[in-house]
Amino acid sequence: MIEFLKYLELEKRYSEHTLKSYRTDLLQFAHFLAKEYSNEPAIASSAQIRSWLAALMDAGVAARSVNRKISTLKSFYRFLQTRNLLEVNPMERVTAPRTSRTLPVFIPEDDIASLFDELEFTRDFKGIRDRLVLEMLYTTGMRLSELVGLTHKDVDMIAGQIRVKGKGNKQRLIPLLGSLLLTFRQYVSDKQQLFVFNAADPVFVTDKGKKIYRKFVYRTVKFYLSVHTTVGKRSPHVLRHSFATHMLNHGADINAIKELLGHSSLSATQVYTHNTVEKLKSVYKQAHPKA
Repeated sequence: MIEFLKYLELEKRYSEHTLKSYRTDLLQFAHFLAKEYSNEPAIASSAQIRSWLAALMDAGVAARSVNRKISTLKSFYRFLQTRNLLEVNPMERVTAPRTSRTLPVFIPEDDIASLFDELEFTRDFKGIRDRLVLEMLYTTGMRLSELVGLTHKDVDMIAGQIRVKGKGNKQRLIPLLGSLLLTFRQYVSDKQQLFVFNAADPVFVTDKGKKIYRKFVYRTVKFYLSVHTTVGKRSPHVLRHSFATHMLNHGADINAIKELLGHSSLSATQVYTHNTVEKLKSVYKQAHPKA
């Protein structure tokens, strides 16, 4: 198990968050096997794996979470096969439970407009930083982990672009334009008056100059979205969903959105087209006399 996790970290270059998920899944599986069968993951049978998955679902674990754990086990046993440590892959006889596909939650454009146009951010360092966090997430569509890991050398204010390190350490360029560029310049100016930093240091820091972390961003986003939207989910990822949905609604090419989001396949981006179709249906029902 340790060698597998090292492989994910050093060769696949998975993020710390992803590695934590894999580690948690494998440890939970190992604990179940040890308790129920006095066995270990490397030699588990298909029946034992199915037994664990059934136990998870009986405990009320969502099908989506179970499928994630199945994905972890598939990767683990494929790794063992490539290292000639396994002859028969037990996952070949394990099927994943069906999941109902839910549409990405997004914030209406009017709510986004009021968030940036009407909300009074404080004029100190905290206020400009919080505004930039929200603008960056919505205007670029970057992931939370990408925002936290952003360094000053990744941002080229002259060329007006950001180099983002995505999943698997893949890099992509995102435009830094308009009001976002102005907010970024103001933030850097305010930051220079308070802290000493260089190009390799993180862009976003706390009030004490320390690198921000995931929960910090979650709290910040939730606080401001709670003021200006009634959407149930108020997370950084909702701003990413909103970015993609609004771009599609305004006619952006789906392949361009795929590149901006850093998706490895078009199918991951196409889920946003369903939101656009739902909007068209709503307009049709309201406007067409035969609807």
